[in-house]
Amino acid sequence: MFVKMHGLRNHFCIVDARQVPYRPSREEIVHLCDPEVGVGGDQLVVIEPPAGDPRAAASIRFWNVDGREVEACGNATRCVAWLLLEEQSLNEVFLQTQAGLLECHRIAPFRVSTGMGRIRSGWRDIPLAEARDTVHLDVGNGALRDGVALNIGNPHVVFFVDDLDAVDVEALAPAIQNDPLFPEQANVGVAQMRSPERMRLVVYERGAGLTKACGSGACVAHFAALARGLTDARRMTVELPGGELEIEILADGSAVMTGPVAFCFSGFLPDGEE
Repeated sequence: MFVKMHGLRNHFCIVDARQVPYRPSREEIVHLCDPEVGVGGDQLVVIEPPAGDPRAAASIRFWNVDGREVEACGNATRCVAWLLLEEQSLNEVFLQTQAGLLECHRIAPFRVSTGMGRIRSGWRDIPLAEARDTVHLDVGNGALRDGVALNIGNPHVVFFVDDLDAVDVEALAPAIQNDPLFPEQANVGVAQMRSPERMRLVVYERGAGLTKACGSGACVAHFAALARGLTDARRMTVELPGGELEIEILADGSAVMTGPVAFCFSGFLPDGEE
């Protein structure tokens, strides 16, 4: 069985594998995420039994539409958290990911807050292929110059521009994403500050391209704005094409993301895919 959900129109096909293991091939993942032949979604998300930490209600794994497994996805984490909060009639749940143990809270109906872990900026943490200044990263393409490289379980580079509408992100981002400086590639965020407490953001993700929303991207973009002195606000509203996320950067450098989730439909996978 699968559940289709979205967070700010960032769509996910979620499979519960806590009872029966689910090990899809790359071809199956691509098929499932293709809206013309499968369920459709920006990622396949699999819920698995917790491993090791007694606080965890479950472990979750994420695969992009190209079949590549990725370490983190904030919007998908909120969706899975909502499912488990509803299932267990709880207001708090802990989820294990490759990015760490994430604490999630029910804020209101269909609104979830998720701790996203600490944001790192060391060049080895991104990772970069060589030592560089990650706050003023000498990599770019066209209007995208002077980026900020960060990692929140997955690698990002954020660029600030004066007019987001004037930048063709889809045309410029792939060359940056595939630059040899990023051995694991990077999600490319392009941000425009609207005020010290509000920014616009578009993210070109690894294996997915432009998406309607990127929770991890919103967190690192807020952190990047702090690092560059563009704001001193610890709470910020990030406007994405799919809607708004509320981001808080805590004193220890960790991020908390709050936003909506939505249930689309559920169904059963064909025999051999579950």
